[in-house]
Amino acid sequence: MKYKVAFICVHNSCRSQMAEGWAKKLASDIFEVYSAGTENYGEVKPLAVEVMEEAGVSMKDHRPKLLSEIPSKVDILITMGCNVVCPYIPNKYKVDWGLDDPSGGTIEDFRKTRDLIKVKVEKLIQMVKNKEIKL
Repeated sequence: MKYKVAFICVHNSCRSQMAEGWAKKLASDIFEVYSAGTENYGEVKPLAVEVMEEAGVSMKDHRPKLLSEIPSKVDILITMGCNVVCPYIPNKYKVDWGLDDPSGGTIEDFRKTRDLIKVKVEKLIQMVKNKEIKL
């Protein structure tokens, strides 16, 4: 059985997309991964795609999605630190990662965010594997 993990942000155009990409690449054996936003947005930020591709994570099929496009109930719910109140999504474990949005910044800002998200995803994987999270 795979655990359903959802990464939620406002536009689902940058941080939550990177988190989805990392989780799919690093934990497709234990996670069924989703990302979504609370508001419509037209595209995944090009610099987010570029820095993820640099790291070997394909973003070719990624597009911004709304909450209505992901399962209505998940095991793990992670918000990115967007200071937005999400509609309630039933979950067994929830955490806010409190990440600054690199949008409008340099490619280096996007790289730092990418690398920070990778570390957080790796820690989440270990917490699940070590049964530190009750699911």
